[in-house]
Amino acid sequence: MANVDELHGEPHVQRYLETNGEEGFHWKGTEILILFTKGRKSGDERRHALIFRTWEDNAYLVVASKGGADAPPAWFLNLQDNPEAEIQVKDERIAVRARVANDEEKPAMWSRMVEVWPDYDDYQTKTSRPIPVVVLERV
Repeated sequence: MANVDELHGEPHVQRYLETNGEEGFHWKGTEILILFTKGRKSGDERRHALIFRTWEDNAYLVVASKGGADAPPAWFLNLQDNPEAEIQVKDERIAVRARVANDEEKPAMWSRMVEVWPDYDDYQTKTSRPIPVVVLERV
């Protein structure tokens, strides 16, 4: 069985869900949630393990970095098409609505995310697209 820190993608999602986050919530010094979206073309459920931070009392922050690629991650495109989604944090499944942080709030939110994953700053230097911070608000 692989070390949880070595997991990526679907194997990470599966381990997290099978253990209600007992394995996979903590990953490389960060905390992970599972984002459930609907595919914008297929309508099928999509699942993604993402680094997150809480924001205020009712929101979770994630970053649509895709490692600094010029194209955004598919999950971000899915949320643009349908902002209604669900997340799982440990064993709690939560309905959320996604929005992109506005220009006024993004600097503070970006700093909060960089505190836990400094590579985000490096990712931004690799692409000309502004990497969005996505706010997942409880509904």
